[in-house]
Amino acid sequence: MRARESHPTVPCMKNIFHDAHHRSLVDRVTRLRPDAPGRWGRMSAPQAVCHLNDAFLIVLGDLPTGVRADTLFNRTVGRLFALTLPVPWPKGVPTAPEADQEKKGTPPGEFDRDRRKLTDLMERFRATRGRGLDPHVALGRLTPGEWGRWGYRHVDHHLRQFGA
Repeated sequence: MRARESHPTVPCMKNIFHDAHHRSLVDRVTRLRPDAPGRWGRMSAPQAVCHLNDAFLIVLGDLPTGVRADTLFNRTVGRLFALTLPVPWPKGVPTAPEADQEKKGTPPGEFDRDRRKLTDLMERFRATRGRGLDPHVALGRLTPGEWGRWGYRHVDHHLRQFGA
């Protein structure tokens, strides 16, 4: 498992609650440019930042969503792939409409402000230590460790989308 941890595209067991892993994400968010070309998908870098903001707001309970996709399959197989296996997340997985930039997601505003909001929301999320969060819309109720993995992997996935 150690050898895989150094692979640049497959983060193994990194967790947003771990200080060094969090600092690494914040540094990468800070380096993200609004004009960074996407390696996949239709979102722009500013839209990805707003998508991440919306996702954190949903799990923190600040942005209600009526969508529930926490099926038995998602709570078992989906959770295994999303949080445990050292494989990159697939591209184009559907998200809650409130975090979908083509549906109801928050539109980008001023990039630096949206980016600061993301780092502030990451801090708020970290402060929970994975406790008292709303269930994930697809993965259901997560343990604190699973929340830490989700927080890291979701931000990392979209930063890699833009080469950050």
